[in-house]
Amino acid sequence: MNKVILYGNLTRDPELKSLPSGMQVASFGVATNRRVKKDEQWTDVPEFHNVVVFGRQAETSAQYLKKGSSVLVEGRIQTRSWDSPEKGKQYRTEIVAESVTFGSRASGGAGGASPAAPGARSGGYSDAEAPQKAPKEDGIDYPVEDINPDDIPF
Repeated sequence: MNKVILYGNLTRDPELKSLPSGMQVASFGVATNRRVKKDEQWTDVPEFHNVVVFGRQAETSAQYLKKGSSVLVEGRIQTRSWDSPEKGKQYRTEIVAESVTFGSRASGGAGGASPAAPGARSGGYSDAEAPQKAPKEDGIDYPVEDINPDDIPF
């Protein structure tokens, strides 16, 4: 089985490119921490991962993710190789994302742990970018359905 699940912070802004077929591909780095005990002290050891995303998820990742954003990536690990005239055989191991879930928005500090900026609302949104609630419509008449328990097949 080849399954990768990472939760970390972006080390750089996503880079969006188009393949010759027209499909979009985004690449970005994700930093994760591994806790190890060294001399009776717990320390964080950072690990850095290259992530690539294809299709519509690549577009939304490039649009909404920025350096420092928290992200959950699910996918598979893959190693590519190519011949470089200057350096010879090159290898790159990366995570090919099948699912990218956006975490909390970065508020400018390392790991998003700094206090929110002035004028910011909870969730890391400023007043200008706060999600808008859909207007409540009282005029919708929903149909009333009578469900007979005998009609349910289970």
